[in-house]
Amino acid sequence: MTSGPSFILQKFNEVFRSRYKKNAAGFDIEGPSPGGRALGMLIMPSVLEEVEDNSVYTPLVDSSGITVIPPSPSSKPLKNIGDIRLLLQQGRKQDVKQILRNNAWPVNSPIRKELWPLLCTQHQNGKSNFMDGFYWDMVNQVFGTTELPDKSISLPPFVEPSHCLSYYMTHKGRSITDRVVSVLGYACPDIVYSPTIYPICALLLHFMTEEEAYHCMASLVASKEKTFITQTKLLYEVTWKTVMQICKKHVKSAAVHIQRHCAANRSEKIYMDWIWWIFQGLPFQHLVRVMDCFFHEGIKVLYRTAMAILILFQKSSTPSSSEWLAEIQKNGIDSALSKFCKECPVSPQKVLKVAFGIRGLSSSYISRVFLKTEMILRSKNVVNGSRQLFKSRSSENLPNSQSQNNIQMVSHTLTIREKMSEEMYNEMGAHSPGPRTLSMGIYPIQNINSCILGQQDLLTLWSWLPVRITMYQPILLYTTEEHGCSLTTFYVRVEQHEPTLLMIKTCNNEVFGAYCSSRWVERNIKDDRGNRQAYFGTGETFLFSLYPERAKYPWVGMEVDKVQHGAELFMAADSKMITIGGGEGQAIWMDENIRYGKTDTCATFNNPPLVPGGDFEIRVLEVYGFATDQLS
Repeated sequence: MTSGPSFILQKFNEVFRSRYKKNAAGFDIEGPSPGGRALGMLIMPSVLEEVEDNSVYTPLVDSSGITVIPPSPSSKPLKNIGDIRLLLQQGRKQDVKQILRNNAWPVNSPIRKELWPLLCTQHQNGKSNFMDGFYWDMVNQVFGTTELPDKSISLPPFVEPSHCLSYYMTHKGRSITDRVVSVLGYACPDIVYSPTIYPICALLLHFMTEEEAYHCMASLVASKEKTFITQTKLLYEVTWKTVMQICKKHVKSAAVHIQRHCAANRSEKIYMDWIWWIFQGLPFQHLVRVMDCFFHEGIKVLYRTAMAILILFQKSSTPSSSEWLAEIQKNGIDSALSKFCKECPVSPQKVLKVAFGIRGLSSSYISRVFLKTEMILRSKNVVNGSRQLFKSRSSENLPNSQSQNNIQMVSHTLTIREKMSEEMYNEMGAHSPGPRTLSMGIYPIQNINSCILGQQDLLTLWSWLPVRITMYQPILLYTTEEHGCSLTTFYVRVEQHEPTLLMIKTCNNEVFGAYCSSRWVERNIKDDRGNRQAYFGTGETFLFSLYPERAKYPWVGMEVDKVQHGAELFMAADSKMITIGGGEGQAIWMDENIRYGKTDTCATFNNPPLVPGGDFEIRVLEVYGFATDQLS
């Protein structure tokens, strides 16, 4: 029976119990004001609200188990989708950020049907293939039909089987999630390891169609401006190390609390699961509110949420609050923390308030810690062939993809080459089998026909590049020999590529350049106040000199924990000049005619002038990009 008085009474009882049950701390969950609790005032609106809930979710969701915490009637009216869409059209992303943080839409609010697709697709990287029918063409290409197969779909190897979280999806909903993730894996073969893709996709499918969910996932994966989803095992490891480092600095007492109740080095294993405190631990209504902010701001929201969980856990584990302290002593702190997440004793808005109330935790600081951790792991563990990376407990049986085999092959040849002295290269000579054998392991450089560098210099330069970049085919984007000496032409041919490799040969035959980590088009990006940013780029940028001196000058932040602002000036450009490096000088500066330049010591790279005297005249400038298709 699905209608009549008995059905209405049953629905009222369910609503009443869900709204006025006690939480773990013994307090009433936020509900209507005392004046509105009379039965006569509550029955009909609540029943209607609950009956309408089913229309909020897609048919792929069984919403019967989803707890609804209604917004407080005393709060300001919640913003609607029109308000947010207008702000995004005006480029007022800072205002959108504040709305998403502060508007506590309940988990069953219909706004997410439009809000989440709007937030996700704003991160599309340039032109997209997200026209109507594109997804279904992909489905046909992968499965041969758009009909959902009867048997289970084989998931891509980047998925973690133990973390295929589907939340409140029906059996059909789980099959649809499998299909979206599989098509995404087919369209993005470079994704090596990304266990959060599945749960994020499942969350999207609670509020939107299958096609919309795919387009949202593709936008998040391809985003350049912000990071949403890590796509390799190495970067997955970097995230937990980053969380551990920023927790120890910015929520020190909570980190000490974890350490105090752990054996030696045990805390690292706890931080390894930080992402699952959120996706697998938090109640659904809390997780949905976190995702409201995540889809706009990126992974930093997850970092802050994890830190908020630790803060709240510590406050609940004091001697005056014996429940969680006893839980720690009985079952261990990792088990207690997991249970605390599931029973989160505060409202979703309280979690976000604590998360965004952590002071001194800027996006640039987080990026710096992340990048430094990534570079250290790459240099120590990948290039040197070490296998000492901590293994997540949930990924011990990770499949070994062809991409990983390729990287291991190149890493091995890089290690060999770095151990060989320059004298050995000279002794082998141009026609000996030694260099030929090595170059086969790094065959992309064989296609470079440079007017500036010989094969030996190319080998040296290739060894300085990030290992993942050596897996891509270099492409000559711009050369003064062919395209003329114009900064306008330079931008037209180069600005959309990331990364780029600039090589300069002067009229005095000096050879130097820079590896530039970001797109030159970022010179046009404006900050939250509408001002064009002067400098852009990341600490992966580095300088190099090949003649008369041979040296690499990495970012100074790789060696220290904290750097001044002047040491974070990586790249700058406008219609009159290009600059690489800043602070107390410019490492490389070129004029609009790409004819004259100057070089000086700068704080970003702590380099000497790259040519004697500092001034130079450009004979040849070459700029290389890297093909988007990874070598197989």
